[in-house]
Amino acid sequence: MLSHHPEDAELTEWLGGEGVDVSVPGAGRDGRLVELALKNARKRSVDRDETTALARALGLDSAHRIEGFDVSHAQGRAAVGSDVTFVDGSAETADYRRKKLTDRNDDYANMRELVRWRAERAIEDRDDRPDPDLLLIDGGEGQLGAARDALAETGWDVPAVALAKAEELVVTPDGVENWPDDAPHLHLLQRVRDEAHRFAVQYHGTLRDDVSTALDSVPGVGPETRKRLLDHFGSVAAVRAATENELRAVEGVGEATAETIARQL
Repeated sequence: MLSHHPEDAELTEWLGGEGVDVSVPGAGRDGRLVELALKNARKRSVDRDETTALARALGLDSAHRIEGFDVSHAQGRAAVGSDVTFVDGSAETADYRRKKLTDRNDDYANMRELVRWRAERAIEDRDDRPDPDLLLIDGGEGQLGAARDALAETGWDVPAVALAKAEELVVTPDGVENWPDDAPHLHLLQRVRDEAHRFAVQYHGTLRDDVSTALDSVPGVGPETRKRLLDHFGSVAAVRAATENELRAVEGVGEATAETIARQL
């Protein structure tokens, strides 16, 4: 029993071959067992407690409650933002929030809008969640700068750092930290960052199919085929870059349709 489906299809196939059934329970007894297993797995002694280590590394009084932010869009369309919450190192899914953003191909502006939305709700007492000890921004210096601009504009006094994916560097207002790969406090930030990214991409996926794309004008490509193409390749740009053989690998796309797609795009 897992908390999330593995993204690696080969892993799931291998587990099945070994006689292991994979399930992701929701509510009920099995769901509570998974939640309990996650919490037990993340427990540490006082000296190795990851939230204490994180607070110490960043010079904070506490890192008990962390909110992670990320944005997702398709070349500026169906722009959305995620706001996930971790308490004592565990995901607090009841406190997850998401927001539609202004459609534009500008990650910095999108992040500024997302953090400003959260900050204004906190300042105006329109958010039923307590203020976090730390904001984690998915990105680098640019995204952190945009988030800090929003905090300064609203007057919401909450520390913020960013975690860039490429080299897993922690970007702070005072500089860049390169923590050891096995540092428990780095692992905590990675979990928050990855969950914010997953939640943003998931929400974007629910809206993407309602957005007009270049595929709409391709003869023979209806809503179902368009959805399969986007689910398979991830974006119109990836569909455009695909070969006819790769296009034909998608259910419902025959030789003639693949040729039409390649020619039209």
